[in-house]
Amino acid sequence: MNANPFSLAGKRVLVTGASSGIGRAAAIECARAGAELLITGRDEERLLATLQALDGGPHRAVAADLTDPEGIERLVDEARGLDGVVHSAGIACSRPFPFVCRKVLDGVMEINFYAPAELTRRLLRASAVGRGASLVFVSSVAGLGCSAPGESAYAASKGAVSALARGMAIDLAPKGIRVNCVCPGVVETALFDAGTVTSEQLEARRRAYPLRRFGRPEEIAWAIVYLLSDASAWMTGTDLKIDGGLTLI
Repeated sequence: MNANPFSLAGKRVLVTGASSGIGRAAAIECARAGAELLITGRDEERLLATLQALDGGPHRAVAADLTDPEGIERLVDEARGLDGVVHSAGIACSRPFPFVCRKVLDGVMEINFYAPAELTRRLLRASAVGRGASLVFVSSVAGLGCSAPGESAYAASKGAVSALARGMAIDLAPKGIRVNCVCPGVVETALFDAGTVTSEQLEARRRAYPLRRFGRPEEIAWAIVYLLSDASAWMTGTDLKIDGGLTLI
């Protein structure tokens, strides 16, 4: 254990979705905390920009689409001796339920649930995750029953992630592998630019938060660093809410 239990010095960490948003912030903060990183994302140009922003080293980047078995295989081949995995890759979906067709559900579940589940399974089968490692899934308060209009498909995918993590925590405990989720409220990321939510709708949602603002990517990343570190060594199967007080009201 490190003298500073919050340090990630000497730890190897894989971060998915590292080309933008929470994943990019998680990679940057993990590097600042001393971790050696393997980062992945679908957009190679933005992924390499994240790689250039990382402190220390040596860090590596592997561009991969985690919905493609070949992409997962390529990433697993590069991942060895991992002390931590951060599953941050995901998509948002804002659509009233009557307009949520099977294609939409499949698309959201494929990226938000099946991809991290299959990647984790493959990493474990390849013995790429060491004893005492920490797995962190980026879920959402939407998956814990605090959803908003148009979020049914997204909430379902994140609820599945949180349920999966709790089951995995039990199955992997004999190996000392911990599994936890961070569950953010709305975070200011590039997803705001998707055009699916109006500025008026965003302002109404912002006023619903007791702290009167949305979260920032680095604030979620700091919680991820904590869950990867020795400071959280007795935490597993937890949904850690980071929501500006939203679920209090």
